[in-house]
Amino acid sequence: MERYSRQMRFAPIGARGQARLGASGVLIVGMGALGAVLASHMTRAGVGLVRFADRDYVEKSNLQRQMLYDEDDAASGLPKAIAAERKLARVNSEVRLEPVVADVTAANVEALMEGVDVVLDGTDNFRTRLLLNDACFRHGVPFVYGGAVSSQGMTATFVPGETSCLRCLIGSEPDGAGQTCDTIGVVSPIVDIVASFQAVEALKLLVGDAESRRRSLLSLELWRHQLFEMRLAPPKASCPTCGEAPTFPSLEIEADDATTLCGRETVQIRAPRPFELDRLEARLSAVCPAVERNPFLLRATLPEGERLVLFPDGRALVQGTEDIGRAKSLFDRYIGG
Repeated sequence: MERYSRQMRFAPIGARGQARLGASGVLIVGMGALGAVLASHMTRAGVGLVRFADRDYVEKSNLQRQMLYDEDDAASGLPKAIAAERKLARVNSEVRLEPVVADVTAANVEALMEGVDVVLDGTDNFRTRLLLNDACFRHGVPFVYGGAVSSQGMTATFVPGETSCLRCLIGSEPDGAGQTCDTIGVVSPIVDIVASFQAVEALKLLVGDAESRRRSLLSLELWRHQLFEMRLAPPKASCPTCGEAPTFPSLEIEADDATTLCGRETVQIRAPRPFELDRLEARLSAVCPAVERNPFLLRATLPEGERLVLFPDGRALVQGTEDIGRAKSLFDRYIGG
């Protein structure tokens, strides 16, 4: 156990805690800035199964804060989950890494949670966070929330049967118009700090140190050096997720076939069936000024100036517009129904 010797000398973990880590599993949803730090900590700590899901691929603008990726990943357009798995496999070959290139929705979230003991939030939107919140409370799995934007961050741990849930904290479902890194920017240290707070709470859960767990919402403003802590309230009896008669509303919402990705000038479209990338590569190469392909996706610059990114699972990103109507028109023109 030389690899973990320094961690095992830390009394709250010890040999017993290390054994529990090795027998545990986590799911990380979102492999951007937060997810990259979370996955690194979980892998280096020796968590037995580290499963992570992300729908996106590495771009140059990610490199300022998403610590697992490099310029080669961006130039190749590797999906973040794949790029992360390649890096982390060289860090700890003893950990089972399961990268998933997919958008996490009500249709697949519960399958992704199979065999895991904690779910870690690496996402950038509250719709997905509420989905994870509902799935965790339905299945009795702790959910470690985290968010970072500008120089501000928040994190809290929600444990079914013990604490209130994220829906209790934020009220009704947000309209999706919140601030993001793509709209107001972010300094990378706040990401590392928030993700590290998330990671240490996950370790406490996995080794069974209930006494040391933080039971509050922690809010940070790094640039002005401000910190605020608010104790989590008990579950609300009327809450549809953790109340007396839970209905888990986010698990009943079907994914939209077209969604604007806030602040990214991108529309995501879901096709009714998977894509045959070989066939589409040949078709688009005949009409597009530039087409790039790797084993995981196809990118094409359209004659109109927008860019089309196609994933085998039937997802398409139309980059260069936030107009859903125009995105659908371009999709239909070059891909078809």
